[in-house]
Amino acid sequence: MFSNILVPTDGSEAAELAVPYAVELAERFEATVYPMYVVDTDAVSHALGSEQVDRLDAGQFSEMTAVHERAADAIDRVREHADESSIDVHPVIEAGVPYREITAFAAENDVDLIVMTSRGRGGVTRALLGSVTERVARNTPVPVLVVDTDDDSIDSAGVAAEPA
Repeated sequence: MFSNILVPTDGSEAAELAVPYAVELAERFEATVYPMYVVDTDAVSHALGSEQVDRLDAGQFSEMTAVHERAADAIDRVREHADESSIDVHPVIEAGVPYREITAFAAENDVDLIVMTSRGRGGVTRALLGSVTERVARNTPVPVLVVDTDDDSIDSAGVAAEPA
């Protein structure tokens, strides 16, 4: 049913709550997991000069140490969860508008499922979903599994509590 599972992350603890779900599904279906970090060029454009934003858009992350380290750390935390299993993990780092990059990657790489949380680093609670998650869900035909970060049945490790 699922062969390619995309797990977008912004490196936040909230975003990491989706990872155990993606890993478990990947194990069950022998799927590949694609942890994806998107450098939000709209958000960093105010802090960086136009030349640096152009580098990000061109995929030249390694030249921008802080940005590259943040992306690599977020991906590594996803990989740590997957290391305990035998699933294939193919990290992805892109630059752009997060929901656009996520939906484009899903379309171009035959992603069968996107697993993400209801909010991430921004922490701003929306009426229903976080803004990136909401936009992804509205702009892709790929099923999106949304893990509720406010769900009391999920412990700090992102594991659902046993039913009573």
